[in-house]
Amino acid sequence: MDVVLSHSQPLGRSRSDFEEFYADWSDEVYRTLAVTLRDSELAREATDEAMVRAYSRWSKVRRFDNPSGWVYRVAYNWALDRLRRRDHPVAGFTELSVADPLPRPDLARALDSLPVDHRAVVVLRVVHDWSEENVAYALGIPVGTVKSRLSRALQKLRIEVEGE
Repeated sequence: MDVVLSHSQPLGRSRSDFEEFYADWSDEVYRTLAVTLRDSELAREATDEAMVRAYSRWSKVRRFDNPSGWVYRVAYNWALDRLRRRDHPVAGFTELSVADPLPRPDLARALDSLPVDHRAVVVLRVVHDWSEENVAYALGIPVGTVKSRLSRALQKLRIEVEGE
């Protein structure tokens, strides 16, 4: 006999769906945030917070077209809120303990020079190869904003790396 939660979801099915989702997406959300925020501790806290929120709303979240994008947006916004309130010091690139997908230190430094909202677009679109639509959904911004931020960020990265 299954225990029933609110929204008439059997506990066994809901839990196994969420456990599969968590196993599939938790590390990717964490790594993406760590590279975006340049702070692995804050990224871990934000990912954990977003996953808890997803679990508590799983009957609804699981039906979204892009549940991982929703979790990323919740985690990203939570982390930005902590940074804005200065509840959390920014660790910076040298303290990043996650495997950084940026093989060249000059690229990592150039990425660090971008504002976090532009960095998020670059990491999601270029490093993780998400579509512009998925980036827009995950960040809660229009596709046109994704395109303009990406264009400006890539221009700045070229100047930083090439020294023009």
